[in-house]
Amino acid sequence: RTDTVPRVHSELNDAGITITLTRPRLHNLIDRQGRDELAAAFALAGLPGENRPVSWRAEGASFCAGGDPAEFGTVADPVSAHTIRMAAGPAPQLAAIAERATAHVHGACVGAGIELAAFAGTVIADPGTRFRLPEVTMGLIPGVGGTWSIPSRIGRHRTLEWLLLDLEVDAETALTWGLIDKISTGA
Repeated sequence: RTDTVPRVHSELNDAGITITLTRPRLHNLIDRQGRDELAAAFALAGLPGENRPVSWRAEGASFCAGGDPAEFGTVADPVSAHTIRMAAGPAPQLAAIAERATAHVHGACVGAGIELAAFAGTVIADPGTRFRLPEVTMGLIPGVGGTWSIPSRIGRHRTLEWLLLDLEVDAETALTWGLIDKISTGA
């Protein structure tokens, strides 16, 4: 049986657009449906004439714990899997609205979670946020744009070190590196 529960909720009002990940039970893991819904939400926010600020958030304990491992290995070869992720992913739509997009991250912000959030013009992290890029240890590469978004924020060398050492980075370190722009103060 296929799960058709929405992964993303969008709310528009005069003050702005709020896009929320709504798969908290699974720490907002991004599957094909979630990628498609995020791409559509960011595309709508980028329609000609649209200029409201975009706030990207998530329900539950984690902003996004990465790609959904239930989908790993469902495509015959790694090249096809990467091509699907890149062609259907939300990164280009988010990059197009980056100057007015703010990602509010918390909890686990892993793999696809930080790769996509890094495209936003502003990334604000809860003090307890933890960041990881575990792809290399899984025989993968950051497949939803992280090979561009992360180095654009923290540089190639630091990105490579982070990937190869599979470090977990706290919010203070992420701020020092430039991975995030601000640590939230609570309210």
